[in-house]
Amino acid sequence: MANEFYTDGAPNHVANPTNVTTAANFIKELWSDEVIAVYKANTVMVPLIQSLPFAGEKGDTVHIPKPSRGTTTAVASGTAVTVQVETAGVFDLTINQHFEYSRLIEDIVKIQALDSMRSFYTDDAGYAHAISLDSAIHTEAAKLAAGDTTAGATYSKAVIGGDGSTTWVQTGSGNGSALTDAGIRRAIQSLDDANVPARQRALVVPPVEKRRLMGLSRFTEQAFVGESGSSNTIRNGLIGDIYGIPVYVSTNVATVDSSDCTSYRACLLLQREAMVVAEQLAPRTQTQYKQEFLSDLFTADTIYGLGTPRPEAGVVLMVPAA
Repeated sequence: MANEFYTDGAPNHVANPTNVTTAANFIKELWSDEVIAVYKANTVMVPLIQSLPFAGEKGDTVHIPKPSRGTTTAVASGTAVTVQVETAGVFDLTINQHFEYSRLIEDIVKIQALDSMRSFYTDDAGYAHAISLDSAIHTEAAKLAAGDTTAGATYSKAVIGGDGSTTWVQTGSGNGSALTDAGIRRAIQSLDDANVPARQRALVVPPVEKRRLMGLSRFTEQAFVGESGSSNTIRNGLIGDIYGIPVYVSTNVATVDSSDCTSYRACLLLQREAMVVAEQLAPRTQTQYKQEFLSDLFTADTIYGLGTPRPEAGVVLMVPAA
């Protein structure tokens, strides 16, 4: 009698196995690649600051050396050289930020919903993490120009956008003013005076300041920006450069209210070395079936550290929010 479990009587050939095709609906999928793609696409600030490779590393603190600049000494005939002795400083970056995005998807929804639901959740998770990190960087920027050294984001060293030098006052209705050509030049000078490298600088503004910048000839005139035709800012409204510094627009620029609720936005002029982020865990997605809820739990989380090792390499310019 033929063996009923095998198609040809051979023990190596199962007639009706449970395989990846027949059990496809039981196999969970990881969506990490999609989340990371959206995460990077919606992150404005991360490419503008230092990013330390820390993925997969153990520990909760990164020690960043901060050596000071050396000097030269005139050589005297018959005299030994002058040996410079220095104990380099250190900036400790704590990896203590852990954020998650979760959805509980009931079986009936999973069965009846369109396939586009998966695309929406992965996209939304990546966008939410990008917004969270960008906003955290803007809040951290309160420490620029040797400002706030603790949490609170009071922007104690911020200046007003109108002249780039007057200290921002939060009392009353506040004294922030829109960016001007003179204000931007003065802010640039403050970085130059601090010996901040001219390369890898950036100006980050909210949409309201993009509108105002479009009215500055220094931002739009062809003779200054070196653009013509379809690339010219005055024709297509694209954000560009000013005095050789790329200008970025971010809706996540921090909003600060003065005591009578007048709102201001904190524009940032910074050099890449001013701030640093170390990502220990890139956006990771996991799913787990929760039988007690007859649902799939979908979670995307990330772990990172954020700090300001060189506050002198940036300045905050306060402008009206409207």
